[in-house]
Amino acid sequence: MRFVLQLGFASFRNYTALAQAAEEAGFSQLAMPDSLFYPRATESDYPYAETEHIRDYIEQTDFIEPFIAMATMAAVTRRIGFYPAVLKLPVRQPLLVAKLLTSLAVVSDGRVSLGVGLSPWKEDFVYNGVDFDKRGAIMDECIEIVRGATTGEYFEYHGKHFDFGPLRIRPVPARPVPILVGGHSRPALRRAARLGDGWASANTDYETLKKLIGELNAQRAEHGTLGRADYEIHGIDFSARTIDDFRRMRDLGYTHAGLFPWESTVDPSDRAAQVDAIRRFGDEVIAKMD
Repeated sequence: MRFVLQLGFASFRNYTALAQAAEEAGFSQLAMPDSLFYPRATESDYPYAETEHIRDYIEQTDFIEPFIAMATMAAVTRRIGFYPAVLKLPVRQPLLVAKLLTSLAVVSDGRVSLGVGLSPWKEDFVYNGVDFDKRGAIMDECIEIVRGATTGEYFEYHGKHFDFGPLRIRPVPARPVPILVGGHSRPALRRAARLGDGWASANTDYETLKKLIGELNAQRAEHGTLGRADYEIHGIDFSARTIDDFRRMRDLGYTHAGLFPWESTVDPSDRAAQVDAIRRFGDEVIAKMD
């Protein structure tokens, strides 16, 4: 099992120091949150926690555009990888995402993956001129476009929501960028099985993770991706802290465990406490995992 440091509860001002500490401690990747803006009012409910709690978190947190954050951290590290967890893909123009993605993959020597998902906030769609009611179909087309446009070959697309002639993006990385599809709903798990190179969970508990991976694998069997040895499954159980906790996740089939190793009461701007927690987790868990 590999370990992913979640940066959702850390200040962007500490990102470079945390990235360097995580690389030294043996983490394989860093994952950062994505938020476009803060609507004053919303019609939506957040699916993974109490909406008002998440609203307070979003309004009090400074979010850096994920591609800027990843490029900044890539510049001060050598081995550790990065991905947004998860990028609100269907509210962005997919060809621009493809260009950002290939550029970052090239300059980081292939150390980037793309986590994608549907935003839970209706305003992200409406305020960007995207049809909220067709978000699932738009998401599917966006994934297909990003995958096709990042090959380095001429690519064209003729769908219901996007239509363009042959084009080519250069440069592109030597290896395709893995696309991890996030979400817990049945359509999201089906999309991850059908279109993704992996799946990324939101924060939840062990029993929910167990149920979700069963549903995901049933979908993978249906869509012919269950036999893929390179398929990544990223799980987040914020109660997991010990080696035995992570071994349980591994035994379920999770390839990557996402976490932040400091206590939730730690101030997000407390760099020293977070770096110390990263180092201790590396010594006490990562180095001892068999």
